[in-house]
Amino acid sequence: MPVDGVLLLDKPRGLSSTGALARARRLLGARKAGHGGTLDPMATGLLPLLFGEATKFADDSLAADKTYLAEITLGVATDTGDAEGEPIARREVRCDAAAFAAAAAAFVGRIEQVPPMHSALKRDGRPLYDYARAGLAVERAPRTVTVHAIEMLAWDAPRASVRVSCSKGTYIRTLATDIGERLGCGAHLSALRRERVGALSVADAITLEALEALAPHERQARLAPADALLAGLPRVTLDDAGAARFLHGQKLRAPQPLPAPEGARLRVYAAERLLGVAELRGGALVPRRLIATGAGAPAGVEDRPSPGAPARADPAGTGAPGDPSPDRSTP
Repeated sequence: MPVDGVLLLDKPRGLSSTGALARARRLLGARKAGHGGTLDPMATGLLPLLFGEATKFADDSLAADKTYLAEITLGVATDTGDAEGEPIARREVRCDAAAFAAAAAAFVGRIEQVPPMHSALKRDGRPLYDYARAGLAVERAPRTVTVHAIEMLAWDAPRASVRVSCSKGTYIRTLATDIGERLGCGAHLSALRRERVGALSVADAITLEALEALAPHERQARLAPADALLAGLPRVTLDDAGAARFLHGQKLRAPQPLPAPEGARLRVYAAERLLGVAELRGGALVPRRLIATGAGAPAGVEDRPSPGAPARADPAGTGAPGDPSPDRSTP
């Protein structure tokens, strides 16, 4: 029986995202699997695991805003920006909680971050971590990200605990080191826990140990439907005739009125059944991703790109969206 859906996993410290996915995939007996946003091995918390048809919507999880609990240790900078690296500088910490909060506040809003060397972003076809392991540092272009909020939770010098809400692509390691440099004492990320990915919460997640203790049918019951990844998209419901056309990859006039502007993506249903995702173009619904429904979804329709959209790549070569390797690739 095909395994389709989203498992909200509470990843433990010390296990890679790829390793966590492999264990859950084995427990569920799933063939097609991926994850919706990598966590470094030292990080814990919410890791959305996608199975079967849900893997078609990995990009929605990757693009979602995220919330983290982070512990930042001042006075020690490391070569990786986190606790897994080697110390490269030690400086005296002369700030108090108010000074730390003021420094952190300077990074709220649209900011530019230079990606860390220990990441899988590529330069001249090689991931940055290859250069880092060889002791080389290469120039990296800054990237614009948005930090929505940094909430101070605790101060126990030289450590500060904060909650960070941010856009996709934000490196919390880089945020920690940048705050340390602004304070003049350096810093590194000493602990990280992801609380939210879009509308998904770690409060609804399960650990691998708890999953393993369940009977097979109970494990299946832990899977949320694929549209759990699409909660942020406006919804449109089609009648039977419209659903049939949509499932054959045909664009159709959008029902009126629609709560979405031109170019918006929408989740499309027939009654309570998810059919896929469409794009609103010229008052028409253009199918972009379809849920396979046997003869209803012809080959080549399930992953139709938007106009001008770049081709999607599978960095791991596994056919599993959202499953880059190694784990330092996506924050």
